[in-house]
Amino acid sequence: MMGTVDTSDSEKGFVMNQPTTPSMEMLDAEANKELDAGAKFVLKSKGSWLHCGYHLTTSIVGPAILTLPYSFTLLGWVGGVLWLSLAALTTFYSYNLLSVVLEHHAQLGHRQLRFRDMARDILGPGWAKYYVGPLQFLLCFGTVIGGPLVGGKSLKFIYQLYNPDGPMKLYQFIIICGVVTLILAQLPSFHSLRYLNLLSLILSVTYAACVTVGSIYIGHSKHAIPRHYSVKGSNADQLFGVFNGISIIATAYACGIIPEIQATVAPPVKGKMLKGLCVCYSVIGATFFSVAISGYWAFGNEAGQTILGNFFDQENNPLLPKWFFLMTNILILVQVMPMTAVYLQPTNEIFEATFGDPKFGQFSVRNVVPRVVLRSVSVAAATLLAAMLPFFADIMALFGAFGFIPLDFILPMVFFNLTFKPSKKSIMFWGNTLIAVASSILVVIGGIASIRAIVLDANTYHLFADR
Repeated sequence: MMGTVDTSDSEKGFVMNQPTTPSMEMLDAEANKELDAGAKFVLKSKGSWLHCGYHLTTSIVGPAILTLPYSFTLLGWVGGVLWLSLAALTTFYSYNLLSVVLEHHAQLGHRQLRFRDMARDILGPGWAKYYVGPLQFLLCFGTVIGGPLVGGKSLKFIYQLYNPDGPMKLYQFIIICGVVTLILAQLPSFHSLRYLNLLSLILSVTYAACVTVGSIYIGHSKHAIPRHYSVKGSNADQLFGVFNGISIIATAYACGIIPEIQATVAPPVKGKMLKGLCVCYSVIGATFFSVAISGYWAFGNEAGQTILGNFFDQENNPLLPKWFFLMTNILILVQVMPMTAVYLQPTNEIFEATFGDPKFGQFSVRNVVPRVVLRSVSVAAATLLAAMLPFFADIMALFGAFGFIPLDFILPMVFFNLTFKPSKKSIMFWGNTLIAVASSILVVIGGIASIRAIVLDANTYHLFADR
C-alpha cells in the first residue's frame, strides 16, 4: 500500500512541489481567515491520527457486517473470500490515494476539507456543485435515515424478547432512536465525537465477536442444520446474485467522507491518515472476516439477510440463551448511534456553511439558534422517513451502487491521476484506470441488480410497516 509518494521525477514520472515550512504556515494562516462557518466550526482540525482511526472505524464498521454471510450465499466460498479480501485491499488503497492527494494540496498551502472541495479544484466547480456535493449529501442523509431504523429494529427485538405480545410498533422504537440521534446531532463538531467513536469501535469489535462465537456454537450444536454451500437459484438468479453480493460487500466497506475525516486532523497532516487507516483496517480484519466466514460456515446457503435471523429455529425458538440476544442487540443499538452522528457531520457542515456566520463565535446566539433548529429539523425528517419506509435497506443498496462506489472506488483514482499525472507507461496509472473502469461497470450492473431486488420485494412494502 502507498503511504507516501516519492517525489523523484526519474522514478515516478511526476513531481510534487513541497514548499518550505514558513511558507506553508503563512498560507495556512491566510486560508484559515477565509474559512466558512462549516469548515471553521464543524470540521475543526484538532484531532490526532488515533482520533482519525476512531472516526474511520465508526464510519465503516457497523451493523452492515451482519449481512456479509448472506453475500457469501450469493458468491460461494471462493468468490466470497476473494471479493471480501479484494475489496479490503482496494478500499485501503483508494482511501490512501485520497489522503495523499489531500496531503499534497495541504503542502501547497491549500488544504481541502471536503469532498466537494476536491472535486471543485481537480474536476471543476460544476462537478462539485452538481454531482459530488449532492451525491455525498444524499448518501450521508440516507445513512442517517438508516441509523434510527436499525436502532429501532434492535430496540423492538429487545422489547419482544421480554414482552412478545406487547402493543408497541416498530415506528415507535424508531422515534425513540430518532430522539437519541437528535441529541447527538447537537454536538458542535466532528472532533467532539472522538471518544464516542472510540466507544463505537469497542462495541463493534465486541458484537462481532459475539456473532462469531454464536455462529460457531450453533454450527457445532445438535441444532446445526445440514450445510450446503452451492449457490441457489436459476442461472439468471445466480448471475444477478453475484453482482448483488459484490454490491453488498462494496457497500459494507464504504465510507464516502474520507476528506471530512482527514479535515479533523491537526496540521501537519502528512502520514497521519495512513496510521488512522491502519487502525481502522485492523478492526475490519478482526470483524468482517470473522463474521462472514463463521456465519457462512455455520449456515451455508441458508444464511439470511442478517445473520442474527439464523439464531432461531423454524419455530422461531432461540438457539442461544436469551441474555446473548439481549447483549448483542444492546451493543448494536448503542454502536449505531455514534455511526449515525458521524454521517450527520457533512449535513451539519452544509447547514453551518450556508446559515452560520464565521465572524461570530461558534457558540454565539447568531450561530447556535440556526444550528439547533436546522439539525433538529434534519434529524426529525430522517426519523420520519425511517418510520415510514422500514424497507429502506433495499433502497440503500441502490444508493450504495450509484453513490458509494463512485465516491470510494472511482473518484480517488481519477483525483490521483489528474493531480500527479503519473506516466501512462507506469503500473500505477493503468492500475488506477483499471480500478476506475471496473468500478464503473459495477455501478451499472450493481444498480440493475439492486433495482431488480426492489421490484421483486415491492409487493411486501407498505408505509409504517411493523417489520
